[in-house]
Amino acid sequence: MTAVAVADAAYLVAAVLFILSLAGLSRHETSRGGVLYGIAGMVIALAATIWLTAENALAPSGLVLMAVAVLIGATIGLWRARVVQMTGMPQLIALLHSFVGLAAVLVGWNGYLSHPHLPGALAGVHSAEVVIGIFIGAVTFTGSIVAYLKLSARISSKPLVLPGKNVLNVGALVVFVALAAWYVVTPELWLLAVVTLVALALGVHLVASIGGGDMPVVVSMLNSYSGWAAAASGFLLDNDLLIVTGALVGSSGAYLSYIMCKAMNRSFLSVIAGGFGIEAPTASGAEEQGEYQEVTAEQTAELLKNATSVVITPGYGMAVAQAQYPVAELVKKLRESGVEVRFGIHPVAGRLPGHMNVLLAEARVPYDIVLEMDEINDDLPHTDVVLVIGANDTVNPAAAEDPGSPIAGMPVLRVWEASQVVVFKRSMAAGYAGVPNPLFYRENARMLFGDARQAVDEILGYF
Repeated sequence: MTAVAVADAAYLVAAVLFILSLAGLSRHETSRGGVLYGIAGMVIALAATIWLTAENALAPSGLVLMAVAVLIGATIGLWRARVVQMTGMPQLIALLHSFVGLAAVLVGWNGYLSHPHLPGALAGVHSAEVVIGIFIGAVTFTGSIVAYLKLSARISSKPLVLPGKNVLNVGALVVFVALAAWYVVTPELWLLAVVTLVALALGVHLVASIGGGDMPVVVSMLNSYSGWAAAASGFLLDNDLLIVTGALVGSSGAYLSYIMCKAMNRSFLSVIAGGFGIEAPTASGAEEQGEYQEVTAEQTAELLKNATSVVITPGYGMAVAQAQYPVAELVKKLRESGVEVRFGIHPVAGRLPGHMNVLLAEARVPYDIVLEMDEINDDLPHTDVVLVIGANDTVNPAAAEDPGSPIAGMPVLRVWEASQVVVFKRSMAAGYAGVPNPLFYRENARMLFGDARQAVDEILGYF
């Protein structure tokens, strides 16, 4: 067999392993196997690429550079994986997406600078691949950087609202289409440079104009973009594995974005046009809803001891406080005393799809008591106590009751229908979407202020 045939066979095996990885990662019980499939697929892909490159008589210096690049990348990747906290995972993933986008831009520019001699229509196809790959990659690169800065709180999570922002986005797309057509006909350097700058600016504005409440969708959207950028690079490099893998990532990311948008009762275009958190007048007309009632850890422990059913709805605040471990211990004690305990997970809880599920699995909470929003909502009216730990926007009654709210129509966990609600928060501040929450002032709601982990540890002390 020729070197190309062997490499193609290896790429096929790697592609199958990537598909198995996606299938495994779709369930908690099989997620470890999914990760191992993905690692095996990537090892095979890298080995086949290096071997094929060596067989094509690449200069020894080129092989050395490739080996050094792989070694540096692997070292940084292992180090980051070991030191990153779960609270830092969303911004790390956004940053990794930016690398894929930048790689696509560099591959696209290399495709132009290498000046392949192609006859007739093939030259036009090559030019189209170059300009499209650079555009997708540049949007992904700067968009992911802005998402990283927002998620890591280096810039405000509030949306950037420029006059005519939707016109700016559409205008940038129109300019790209016009320049791309021009470039295909006349592939000149300045045209490619302008396309790159337009795409870089569009990526910044596109994500900067999206509010904090939509950031989980943005991360998923950028994941999809990075996949299509990789697929575009695959066409330029004539690499079937990149095309297949990019298409898998792009389509799965797009489908996940669709699922989350559906769960939030929003269209994908409405997320792109502007995120939750854009200032809008509320029907109630004021942020203050009344007087809130405070509760102590001891009183919360008594509520839990006297309850027969408890639901816990976690949010990003639980991740920040790393409260999942004492929460798991509290759940264990309650179940041992005969209390029915379940978790209610909103599709966009946290700042990453599945963020809360991963945290709870990390703390060894049984999978069978971790339920999705649609599975738990109808049981909340029959629940004695709901513990809202670090969640805010996902339990906001304004979404269901205030048509003037920026999050109106967003499906939420209807925790206020339970007999008693205890909200764990550091302060009365609004959530990540910047929308006031009238739940805090309900008659059946109590506020337990302080660090979530310390509060749960204190509650455990009364058992």
